[in-house]
Amino acid sequence: MSEDGVEEAWAELPEYRGEIGTEPLDRPARNSMGGWPYFDDGQEWPRCFCGDRMALFFQLDLPDDIEFFGGEHLSVFHCATHNDASDPVTADGRLVPRFWEAPQPPYPGTFWRVLLQRDPGIPEAEPEPAVRALPLALRPFVDTQEDPFGAHFKVGGTPSWAQCPEYYRCACGTEMAFVCQVPENREFGVRPGAPVQPDGLGDDAYVLFLGNEVCLLACPARCDPAAVWPVNQN
Repeated sequence: MSEDGVEEAWAELPEYRGEIGTEPLDRPARNSMGGWPYFDDGQEWPRCFCGDRMALFFQLDLPDDIEFFGGEHLSVFHCATHNDASDPVTADGRLVPRFWEAPQPPYPGTFWRVLLQRDPGIPEAEPEPAVRALPLALRPFVDTQEDPFGAHFKVGGTPSWAQCPEYYRCACGTEMAFVCQVPENREFGVRPGAPVQPDGLGDDAYVLFLGNEVCLLACPARCDPAAVWPVNQN
């Protein structure tokens, strides 16, 4: 395919750039960095293998025109104490059953949880205590993947792989599809007094997965709200 043809193919996939506001939120918002998480009935606030409640890094409502997942609510949680890269565990060409809870050597389980929920209702009464609550807006744009400053914080479209593309098949047998990308070294501001994140970039911010670029791949069959794999690259 010609270079122009590649750009046309990218343009055919709806994509949105995440823009973070500067005024702290003082009330729940469905699109936010930190803030008040929204959960489906029966879904509890995720906990790390260490027992600590994970920090809500961001959440957003996926636009209706995003393939497979339009209209669903994406929430990304990560332990404030355990900060490492994800390592896929596969068997027979698939991610292992309940891979979102599977051991991540040397850890006996995962330290993150990504949820795609269909109809989360009332927000939690209290906000995420560590990550600063800021508004998050999604704006349509066209990513030609020629930006000299690297990948965008974006939803939909095509991943801007930092290394070779990675593709995975869910434990249920369905090929995973791209949902969202967080660029390398994206900082998430924290509230005063929040625990310092080990191996982070500083005392006043957290990062996801050691600051690696993160591409979220989810199961289009929706076999579980947590069937989302975070690909790490740098």
